[in-house]
Amino acid sequence: MDLKKDADIIIKAALRKVMPDEAVTQALAGKCFREGKVYLVAAGKAAWQMAKTAADILGDRLQAGVCVTKYGHVKGDIPKLQCFEAGHPVPDGNSFRGTRAALDLVSDLKREDTVIFLLSGGGSALFEKPLIPEGELSDITEQLLACGADITEINIIRKRLSAVKGGRFAKMCAPAGVYSIVLSDVLGDPLDMIASGPAYPDSSTCEQALAVAEKYSLRFSDRAWELLKTETPRELDNVETVVTGSVRNLCLAAAQACEELGYQALILTDRLCCEAREAGSFLASIAKTHQGSGQSLAFLAGGETIVHLTGTGKGGRNQELALAAAEGISGLKDTAVFSIGSDGTDGPTDAAGGYCDGYTKECLRSKGIEIYQVLQDNNAYMALEEADGLIKTGPTGTNVNDVAVLLIKRENMGVRGASA
Repeated sequence: MDLKKDADIIIKAALRKVMPDEAVTQALAGKCFREGKVYLVAAGKAAWQMAKTAADILGDRLQAGVCVTKYGHVKGDIPKLQCFEAGHPVPDGNSFRGTRAALDLVSDLKREDTVIFLLSGGGSALFEKPLIPEGELSDITEQLLACGADITEINIIRKRLSAVKGGRFAKMCAPAGVYSIVLSDVLGDPLDMIASGPAYPDSSTCEQALAVAEKYSLRFSDRAWELLKTETPRELDNVETVVTGSVRNLCLAAAQACEELGYQALILTDRLCCEAREAGSFLASIAKTHQGSGQSLAFLAGGETIVHLTGTGKGGRNQELALAAAEGISGLKDTAVFSIGSDGTDGPTDAAGGYCDGYTKECLRSKGIEIYQVLQDNNAYMALEEADGLIKTGPTGTNVNDVAVLLIKRENMGVRGASA
């Protein structure tokens, strides 16, 4: 039975339902702005898609705008907008140039003006004006990514090293009003953590920032240590915020697609936040428990796993999750695990994630490739490429975390209601 075909159907159906177009449309429907000029700033992996929808809706009401997104994510010109492609997950010169253009746009606004701020995951790297030298910021970002810090810990540090994060961008827009439309990529949708909260009051403290730095033995300059001791804005009176999507929506959409294919679907969690390898091993354990089922089953887990870098290979957290699962499901009948990033990119690769089934380990071993060594080298991309297990969607235009799916397919297919 073709599990890979089912995986492809589930991925496409789930992504269609978490595109930001409809969410932005709903957020702007009937919205009345101040009587002055309306400007638009979009930042994040889904920035172009969100900006295009907003610009189409606003029409002549829009004065001008700036969009900063990841390389390869701009799909064409948008009237009245400057579009920048920049570095992610580590900010680069284009991140800084795009952000400067946005800050120039919102400088010297009047009280009757409005800034529509479209924010999505990836904004922490893409929307940045550092308070330390650019090279040092890149080094600190790489340290945070390599040490296994979670997204909340990373953003607590980033906020204090930035002139735009932690509510500071909204303060720069004052006295104009800011209407912030957020596509969430952080578990639980904490608004001050999504893209490090450029337009939302910060709930983290200096003590927390110092604790993260000490926990991971981060290397900081004296200037950076001083910035960690500087508090960020606690109140903002010029911002209105609406959240338009999250990983929960992604999980529900994937579960519905599973049901339509005849699987009984169960959402295990929408807050997965462990090591990618541990998540893959856990799903493999579930697969072993339910091998005797007489019906087709789908188990789903949404969230964002982490990877501790122990090698210098090429891969991403979703690819490592799938490959780790391949070890445990080896030899299991009609069983597969796949995991994808909803933005279409997983780590510094052109793959959205990875697919493995009961034959993947045997396939790799026949080519002299051992899974444990691949994971040690963080080289999942190479192994999955050899096993025809790379999932490539291209940039999707959305970004609401990741979803991993375990499929157990049986001949006796029965449609059941999705549960969470």
